[in-house]
Amino acid sequence: MTKDLDILWNEFKTHCVEVISSTDSAIKTYLDTCLPVSMKDGILVLDVPTPFAKEQIKSRFLDDMKNLLSETGFGSGIEIEVSQEIKEDVGAAGRAVAAATPAKLSLSRNGLNPNYVFSSFVVGKSNRLPHAACLAVAESPGIAYNPLFIWGKVGLGKTHLMHAIGHHTEKTQPNTKVLYVSAEKFTNDLITSIRNNTNNEFRSRYRELDVLMIDDIQFIAGKEQTQEEVFHTFNALHNSKKQVIISSDRPPRDIQGVEDRLVSRFEWGLVTDIQPPDLETRVAILQKKAEIKNYKIPDDI
Repeated sequence: MTKDLDILWNEFKTHCVEVISSTDSAIKTYLDTCLPVSMKDGILVLDVPTPFAKEQIKSRFLDDMKNLLSETGFGSGIEIEVSQEIKEDVGAAGRAVAAATPAKLSLSRNGLNPNYVFSSFVVGKSNRLPHAACLAVAESPGIAYNPLFIWGKVGLGKTHLMHAIGHHTEKTQPNTKVLYVSAEKFTNDLITSIRNNTNNEFRSRYRELDVLMIDDIQFIAGKEQTQEEVFHTFNALHNSKKQVIISSDRPPRDIQGVEDRLVSRFEWGLVTDIQPPDLETRVAILQKKAEIKNYKIPDDI
């Protein structure tokens, strides 16, 4: 990658964000994770971290970006390709991340694990988009992307990023009410409130928050009453410009057994995915874990 190509891309990216962000604010986060590969015969080739990111850029921004590229005189076309590194051994990726995950969670009153902060999260090509999105949300909850929906297979860092948002928000905005729960915990709290006739307390707890994070939302599939409460809780928070962050093992439209009205709301903000890490990121994850645990690992292992 040449210096001239970097300069061209940075100038063009800035121009795209200035023009397109008024209609789709997610463009900056997506383009910040793109890398310029080449510029030949007027065709700008960009590298993106995941197939989902490629799909989103093509469907939401590419036509406008091509027009802007022609107008600026930088070139005549844009091609998007996906980083090859994320297509490696998926099993090994899962094993590496699992090895870097604490066996036990020590949760605070708001459900946050003290170990899951941004400084302990290893950023690589496979997760640079969700990491950037989560940082943006943590800096401006309820403003940047609302809701933020993160999806990916088990053990790739979705939960870590959600907790990191919570910690950062609490640190920078101490009066903010933050809560992290799993979808199962939300369901169990609802069942308890019905059994004890404490529905008002349940609704107050969840609808008077500043930041609500629900992990593994796919587990509400087929649970009509839980979905009803999630729907009204979402509306109450979103209408009050409070932040909602949701995770799943699949994108919203692929979650079977969840009402369309919920799926559409999950897609209102930014939907981003995490893919299995490449080899270098897996090594970095293990090194970070060893550093946190004060383990010394020889370089040749």
